[in-house]
Amino acid sequence: MTPPALSLVVLAHDMARALPRTLRSLAPDYQATAPVPPAEIGGWEIIVVDNGSACPVQAAEVAPPDVALRVIRRGPEAAAAVAEALNQGLQNATGEFVGVWIDGARLASPGLLGACARALRLHPRAVVATRNYHLGPALQHAAAMSGFDAAAEDRLLNSIDWPRGAARLAEIATPEQPDPTGPLLESNALFMRRAQWQALGGFDPRFGGAGGGAVNIDMLLRACAAPGSQLIRILGEGTFHQLHGGVTTGAGPRRAAALLKLGSKQYFRLRGRPMRALRQRGWLYDAALGALRPDSPERAHG
Repeated sequence: MTPPALSLVVLAHDMARALPRTLRSLAPDYQATAPVPPAEIGGWEIIVVDNGSACPVQAAEVAPPDVALRVIRRGPEAAAAVAEALNQGLQNATGEFVGVWIDGARLASPGLLGACARALRLHPRAVVATRNYHLGPALQHAAAMSGFDAAAEDRLLNSIDWPRGAARLAEIATPEQPDPTGPLLESNALFMRRAQWQALGGFDPRFGGAGGGAVNIDMLLRACAAPGSQLIRILGEGTFHQLHGGVTTGAGPRRAAALLKLGSKQYFRLRGRPMRALRQRGWLYDAALGALRPDSPERAHG
């Protein structure tokens, strides 16, 4: 059997409400509404790593239509081992390209996979970063303090007739960073060639604590610092966080800030330098254009 061009590794822990929607957003018919047809992507598989959910994920209950899905189940004792769970998913990936969802509660926009597939083919060592959004009128750790809850989130999705109206997700969401070309600290859906993930050794298991600590930030920084790598930011597509009681977004603003501070300390202890956001703009792939933006920095030097 010919392997798919793209493998998607999705990490989940106690996401009975959110995970099925995320997987629905990765189905071919959902992604087919974008300018890049699924056939051009080359096919994909989804690997769900169920990291110790109290009610284990059942593939038959969450599988989206027309895409191969596998579930790797890890026991409750493994729930804190985020890096190991992600690495197990990477080890099972068969595609030339791999995209990793460290947070399985994030919906994809309908053009995300096509945009990332094209961007990956623009450079032999592309590091493709996607933009993070939160569903709702504000970042969810703040919105929850004002009464934003799962029922309110459901009403928002119904207001755009999701999934049919998925192209309007940005209208009911708040970006984590206002400037899509500004300082970049992490990306929920991060894409590279499988060989690049392997060369980097996957996620560093020394990063621990709630939600994996700074493990996802560390991965992005290491990937972009690797010799010959090229950061490509996707404009016009992204992932959209759903409420699920997560470590950071499920906490209040003070708790979220405290967790970021703990992650910064952990990063400094392990890397010997401060944890700083990427300042490089990288190449800018405009999903609406289906190509790099003409003003992409360093484009001529690729």
